[in-house]
Amino acid sequence: MAIKDKTFAERALLFARLSEIAYQDSSYDMEEDAKALGFPNVELYDRGGAQAYRFLSDTDVVIACRGTQPNEFNDLKADLKAIPVMAETVGKVHLGFKQEVDDIWPKVQKRLGVLRKERDLWFTGHSLGAAMATIMASRCEHDETMPNVIELHTYGSPRVGWGKFVRSLGVTHHRWVNNNDIVTRVPLWSMGYRHDGTEHYINRNGKVAKVTGWARVWDRLLGMIGGIFKGKIDNFSDHSIKQYVSSIGDYARNDRWYL
Repeated sequence: MAIKDKTFAERALLFARLSEIAYQDSSYDMEEDAKALGFPNVELYDRGGAQAYRFLSDTDVVIACRGTQPNEFNDLKADLKAIPVMAETVGKVHLGFKQEVDDIWPKVQKRLGVLRKERDLWFTGHSLGAAMATIMASRCEHDETMPNVIELHTYGSPRVGWGKFVRSLGVTHHRWVNNNDIVTRVPLWSMGYRHDGTEHYINRNGKVAKVTGWARVWDRLLGMIGGIFKGKIDNFSDHSIKQYVSSIGDYARNDRWYL
């Protein structure tokens, strides 16, 4: 089935799973899991520690950027470089995220140029990978030689750029936030960084729900207290891609919109 024929929940789960697969170290396991999701052709773009995967089917191409690996110095260094610099498109973006994209973009750009108009193009990623996917989607939208991006789905994404960059993105972006996920709150708003896209919130019970204002503050507080009783730090445990996959999987199986 083509991705565009799936329901929103099914698409969200598919991209979460592909973002999770991008973390796998075993190429065999990754390829087997990708095949099970309908992508028999997988290609890795890797340079200087920056990584992205191209998942290819008869109807679609998905670029899934790999997120932060705690044991990879290159990833940690990228996360810390929060200096705003001019993007290749419009406005300013996070230096570390931009450099990660710069490392592999020539390979991605070349491949997507060959596939232009043959398949629908989608971007996804978790954590650092979410930031990279956002910058890549922006570059595609501002390059007439690139295919149009159908959708961007990100999980646990940090803020990527300043307001002008965000306003210029022009991509349908679904941004998933799991309760107290600390990464979704950096770099700081006071530094000029802004979020993009339509936010989808997962509450402390792992349910996709519309929770805003003081109700969200209360939900996050209860989530943090619950985490303490379970012996974990909620701000960090909520960032796990496995938690995103589990919650969105439950949401997709129930096949319903927000609670």
